[in-house]
Amino acid sequence: MLPYGRQWIVDADVQAVADTLRGDWLTQGPAVARFEAALAEACGARHAVAVANGTLALHLACLAADVGPGSEGITSPITFLASANCFVTCGARPRFADIDPATWNLDPRAAEAAVNERTRALVPVDFAGLPADLEAFRAVADRHGLVVIEDACHALGATYHGRPVGGTGLAEMVCLSFHPVKHVTTGEGGAILTDDDTLARRLRRLRHHGITKDPAELTGNDGPWYYEMHEIGTNGRLTDFQCALGQAQLTRLPQFVARRRAVAAAYRQGFAGLAGVRLQADPGDRTNAHHLFVIHLDPAVHDRKAAFEALVAEGIVPQVHYVPVHLQPFYQRTFGTARGDFPHAEAYYAGCLSLPMFPALTDADVLRVVATVRAVLGAAA
Repeated sequence: MLPYGRQWIVDADVQAVADTLRGDWLTQGPAVARFEAALAEACGARHAVAVANGTLALHLACLAADVGPGSEGITSPITFLASANCFVTCGARPRFADIDPATWNLDPRAAEAAVNERTRALVPVDFAGLPADLEAFRAVADRHGLVVIEDACHALGATYHGRPVGGTGLAEMVCLSFHPVKHVTTGEGGAILTDDDTLARRLRRLRHHGITKDPAELTGNDGPWYYEMHEIGTNGRLTDFQCALGQAQLTRLPQFVARRRAVAAAYRQGFAGLAGVRLQADPGDRTNAHHLFVIHLDPAVHDRKAAFEALVAEGIVPQVHYVPVHLQPFYQRTFGTARGDFPHAEAYYAGCLSLPMFPALTDADVLRVVATVRAVLGAAA
């Protein structure tokens, strides 16, 4: 069976975790700081703050940006739920804007049209590994006094205008995920990248229950044990053995991304000229890290459900990314979103299909996927 995504663990990863398990620290130890330093260097960011998962990264970034009751945030309807849920869990109201039908990323013009006096943050999503148009979002944010929180959970290893995602300087905070299907895994895990010292300090406090021991922040000091809680945070820490795994994986990030790009190039060549099939645009000013490889099937030509089931029967397990967030019952019931609100997003959803995309795919696997997809779509056409 070939799933749409899969981790790649080698002996060096296992050894790194085992060494940490045999050491003195399982959590809040030196492996966390080492992983954060390596991640910040790899991405060209001043700070990396490791947290328990990508969902929490988005939530804490919103808290650090003072997104809360009475404010709103704007994101894409074509994303994992966390990109919008981060507003809700902070007490803010989510708003959506339509996607660009070519890149499948949030359209900056549509996002700006959704800005109002309550808007506090923009959360553009680097969908499938393709960076959003970050300069355009930075310009929108500057015109309206907003914070940009880049959801780069798909895009570790991508570049925008020649700079690595996380180090472009165009977002106040950049959120990453280390789920097993992502470019680097810690099992579960995430991080927030920022160049802002104040934000980094607050993010570290928020991931540790809102607690500080920084002498510059304390109102008193009873001794070396003393701490204070200045705001509500959470236990969002990542363990030392997870960070050991992440640091070992991070050494192979260039290899992982290069292989994903090679697989994507083979897919593009293999699906060229296939009737009723469209691929994600490839703008020349950025490089795609290819967390996902999505083909879009024209519903007038292909039956997506039949194609999905036929691929599974052949041992190739695709996925659909994503059911539009605004069509989820919670959002319809709570915020009044409805079918027809975002036509480009809904048209994308009607035909999207994610194929196997992970660096351990062999050339034979890729040829098998191409041949099977072509046969299935040829039969269904």
